[in-house]
Amino acid sequence: MTVQPQHILTRRGFLAGSAAGASLIALHPYSAYAAANQAHLRIMETTDLHVHVFPYDYYSDKQIDTVGLARTAAIIEAVRAEATNAMLVDNGDFLQGNPMGDYIAYERGMKAGDLHPVIQAMNTLDFDASTLGNHEFNYGLDFLMKSVAGAAFPIVSANVVKTMGATAREDETLLRPYVILDRAVTDGSGGTHPIRVGLIGFVPPQIMNWDRRHLEGKVQTRDIVRTAEAWVPQMLEEGCDIIVALSHSGIGAAEHSEGMENASVPLARIDGIDAVMTGHSHLVFPSPTFDGFADVDSTAGTIAGKPAVMGGFWGSHMGLIDLLLERDGNRWKVVSSTSEARPISKRNEDRSITALVESVPAVLASVQKEHDETLGYIRRAVGKTSAPLHSYFALVADDPSVQIVSIAQKWYIAEMMTGTEYEGLPILSAAAPFKAGGRGGPDYYTDVPAGDVAIKNVADLYLYPNTIRAVKVTGAQLKDWLERSAGMFNQVTPGETDQILLNPDFPSYNFDVIDGVSYEIDLSQPSKYGPKGEVLNPEASRIVNLSHEGQPVDPAAEFVIATNNYRASGGGDFPGAKGDTIIFEGPDTNRDIIVRYIVEKGTINPTADANWHFKALPGTSVLFDTGPKAADHIGDVKAVTIEPAGDGPDGFARFRITL
Repeated sequence: MTVQPQHILTRRGFLAGSAAGASLIALHPYSAYAAANQAHLRIMETTDLHVHVFPYDYYSDKQIDTVGLARTAAIIEAVRAEATNAMLVDNGDFLQGNPMGDYIAYERGMKAGDLHPVIQAMNTLDFDASTLGNHEFNYGLDFLMKSVAGAAFPIVSANVVKTMGATAREDETLLRPYVILDRAVTDGSGGTHPIRVGLIGFVPPQIMNWDRRHLEGKVQTRDIVRTAEAWVPQMLEEGCDIIVALSHSGIGAAEHSEGMENASVPLARIDGIDAVMTGHSHLVFPSPTFDGFADVDSTAGTIAGKPAVMGGFWGSHMGLIDLLLERDGNRWKVVSSTSEARPISKRNEDRSITALVESVPAVLASVQKEHDETLGYIRRAVGKTSAPLHSYFALVADDPSVQIVSIAQKWYIAEMMTGTEYEGLPILSAAAPFKAGGRGGPDYYTDVPAGDVAIKNVADLYLYPNTIRAVKVTGAQLKDWLERSAGMFNQVTPGETDQILLNPDFPSYNFDVIDGVSYEIDLSQPSKYGPKGEVLNPEASRIVNLSHEGQPVDPAAEFVIATNNYRASGGGDFPGAKGDTIIFEGPDTNRDIIVRYIVEKGTINPTADANWHFKALPGTSVLFDTGPKAADHIGDVKAVTIEPAGDGPDGFARFRITL
């Protein structure tokens, strides 16, 4: 493919806080070393904004201090004020990820000439360039192209291809693969010189799986590293002084493998690439998170010796790479660098949050209209539920608030498994109640009445911004997974009455119910596992009559379980979910999947199907405490005999189950 003239853009110098460049540059330590033939260039990064412009949690319908481009903008303005030579880039995933993004896509729409609010906010901040992330494709190509058309800055993506050529250079790419910015930099003595900065963008090839229904037959993807190896030499041929990779790809394995999702380490090794902006993983680099990663220096902030950064997610941080450049003949080269990720807030020892910056009014104003419209959107119905969604009995019986999460997860993973080697395996779904009293108190329960469901109700169903995962387990691991969950209950003595059922040391979020199989829990047996997943009684077996489609589960059988990133990666220390059984890592949050499911179905029917219950123990009863409003829903509970048993402590109500 021949690069057309539109790949080369010019601008008069860089954004600066003052014309007195030489004095401003003195604010940075590099100024002590910047000579007449040297210049200090600061490259700022945002990544994984996911439409978070306002510091607002639309799910809980309240302002928060941990997110928002309007807050990140304060750090951007501060850097521009202290640096003569500064650039601002975005690393993708800006169009989707919160209810504002869904509102624009599903309600308002994008007509030709419309400005997407996040693009408007980015235009307000005068971004220099961006690349595409995987979530840009969630709403389809037509929506994507109409949205990016409003950008006042170039958006590049080298490995998404409309027509694939014999080599990457001969591809017809969806967007320009790279851009060369002709700028001027001020050196250590105040003189100005031209510089050519090349920016090339990459997205995980897995978009062809994640958004198959939007992309199949329309575009294809190339391997990130192989694509870079083709284009970077051409960028050098065209006179780039420095090349910055906008890698919407995480920091993962050091060795390249074809089609790898998190390819930033082998990408950084490519000759000609001078700096790597990373993202996609929703992590921070440099940070101790990456200690011990091969070819990664998490203290110096380098990958394969090249400066790199990852600026968190949702505007939580601004990534910053500082380059000291030196003239080498008629070209510039990097002689040293530093990297950092600057946060917009800090978490205190008591877990409270302190804001470190205030929102920039101009950025808020640029999307105020859409913000107000989004508030209306989250507060009105997006679907209906034919049954109440409550968690009052979620720890003692199959429950509608857990059921809807399982149904939505299973719906999503079933589509993702289509066309893979796992197609045809039984798909199960694991979900746990998050709001189930405990230390949260007697009102800490999900309670959504039958009828309209609003987006903000989904926060009640799913508290955390976890992302979807799928694991492949054996029948034996499946049973042990359930044994781990059954540690929620105290052992009871058959024939005795009014024994306390729940172990107060066992958190409700570790009580996984697995939908798609049927089973009983024998409370007369000791628990195999303790509250933290430790093995207490290796031979114990509380899970009995475990069956799938009416047949006993074979210990050697294979199943796919839909779950979340916390559980699949080892959170809670569950058998079959230690990080080594993951077969699918989706880019979507579990609660976004619930919203999509409700929107698509219109009316949901989350009535619990009683796929699990306690084994009958004649003459035996147990007591448990739940919210007082549970009394309104006793009649909804199937396969369990429950009756009021007076008042519990601290405002809870006590109920009796006859086993």
